[in-house]
Formats: sequence, structure tokens, C-alpha cells
Amino acid sequence: MRKLISTGSPFEKTAGYSRAVVQGDWCFVSGTTGYDYATMTMPETVEAQTRNCLATIGKALQDGGFEMADVVRAHYYITDQAFVDVVFPILGETFGEIRPAATMIVCQLNKPEMKIEIEVTALRRTVR
Repeated sequence: MRKLISTGSPFEKTAGYSRAVVQGDWCFVSGTTGYDYATMTMPETVEAQTRNCLATIGKALQDGGFEMADVVRAHYYITDQAFVDVVFPILGETFGEIRPAATMIVCQLNKPEMKIEIEVTALRRTVR
């Protein structure tokens, strides 16, 4: 059974996507930028944007019945190579013990205020 998860972001309806899609034991979380969706504001710093990305992803996973520990793959997109050493410790706070397969790419994002975008894939762990 497929379940669509929304954060209520206006971008989801405009662009025609879900924040996350749950299909069976899998959860696919869309690329998530650093917006604070409660206020629809974007923090100035990549640190704050990274924390917002992770909070939004965490909530989407939770709404789908998953945990961060279920994440098996992560893609990180940053707009400046200088951000690598800034965001690594923040990502490590969340994923340091989980250690999903991950890739980081330096690229341009959709809006100039966006400094990072993160997408993850999660696979529900079985009880052992």
C-alpha cells in the first residue's frame, strides 16, 4: 500500500510531489531544503538550514512509521564546497551511528537562499 506524506509546504502542491512516499517497508523522502515550514522562512546559515532539513526529514519519517535509524541512503546537495566541513559534524550528530550509504554533491539549488538539500531513503528494520 502506498502512503503519501506532506509537510504542508506550498511547493508540494505547486510542483506536484510528496515530501515522502511510503511503499511497503520503504520510505523515500524527497529533497528537503532548510525552510522552516511553520513560518515559511529560510535561515541564513547553512548550519541552521541543515538542522531544519533534518527536522523536516525526521518528521516525515515519523509520519510514515519510520525512524532516522531506518535510513539506508542519503544524498546531500550543497552550494559551496566550503560547507562540507561545516555540515559534516551536524550530519554526524544524526547519522554517525546509523552510517547510511551517502553522497555529497556541490551544485546549484533552485533558489539562491538555499544552501543545502537532503534526501533520504529508509528501509524499515525487522525486529530480531
